[in-house]
Amino acid sequence: MKRGKFITIEGCEGVGKSTQLRLLQEYCAKNGIEALFTREPGGCEIAEKIRNVILDADNREMTDMTELLLYCAARSQHTEQIIKPALARGVTVFCDRYSDSTAAYQGYARGIDIATVHALNAAAMGDVTVDYTIFIDVSPDAGFARKGGAQETDRLECEALDFHRKVYAGFRAIAEKEPARFLCFAARGTKYETHAEIVRVLAERGVL
Repeated sequence: MKRGKFITIEGCEGVGKSTQLRLLQEYCAKNGIEALFTREPGGCEIAEKIRNVILDADNREMTDMTELLLYCAARSQHTEQIIKPALARGVTVFCDRYSDSTAAYQGYARGIDIATVHALNAAAMGDVTVDYTIFIDVSPDAGFARKGGAQETDRLECEALDFHRKVYAGFRAIAEKEPARFLCFAARGTKYETHAEIVRVLAERGVL
């Protein structure tokens, strides 16, 4: 059986990732496309429990390395339990955040050695590779303005704006290094216009 495509969606806080994933899910359902929609951290019971620990705003004493290891632990469980079996069945998998978020947040923004981040990401992903990454290219300044500020219960969102600017710069740096994989969308129009552009580009690449 032909392996399914693995598509991730990335971006800073408040850029509209969840909205675009919902519209893609509706598009796939309407057009009879078998697809799995999932998220990170999370996507399965164990990984969702790890997610709660990572994002809990009360866990202020969490070290940067602990944070990185927890993300990778959640990714390993999610990948083995959910993503790999779906891809093996020929299902297209769409994931809200994946390894690039770890590189951007824990590598570029936290300042953990990027080689260490890549090594842990590779261990967590196993033999899974991302076919394409939809990057919603909106700055954190604009993203937080869209959503009306940070969610106080989310430890990562509550970081200073300068941290999120480093995250954004990290995503941009990754996109520049991997232009064939990263599909960048400025999202300047309506959510439906952005959705239509995403569908067009994914169709051109044989995903939809």
